[in-house]
Amino acid sequence: MGAEVRVGVVEDGADEARLEELALLLRQDLLTLDVRSVEPVRDGDAPPGTRGGLAAIAGLLSISLAPGLQVVGAVVAVVRDWLRRSGGGHTVKLSIDGDTIELTGASDEVQQRLVDAWVRKHSGTDG
Repeated sequence: MGAEVRVGVVEDGADEARLEELALLLRQDLLTLDVRSVEPVRDGDAPPGTRGGLAAIAGLLSISLAPGLQVVGAVVAVVRDWLRRSGGGHTVKLSIDGDTIELTGASDEVQQRLVDAWVRKHSGTDG
């Protein structure tokens, strides 16, 4: 069975329409990867640390990955590239099985180490 990655786009002061627009822009980039699907989340729980309600759901995508999580690193790379190109003020939260990491456009060395550890954790093989 494949894994699911929840991706939440956050922008300070953004309304539901803006978050939806940002998520759809990011979705276009994510669809270039070898994933089963990238769909907006219409209901369910928002990732930890995001605002509840319609605004969080409007910026929330669900990525369905094929078995074997080698694509997790590619998802992170696409998100980081999108953040760099989209300008400042955006944050993207990625969550797998309740384990969440928050990315910004910064190319900070500490953030890179955290990203690497998160990707390794979710790229291991099961048994």
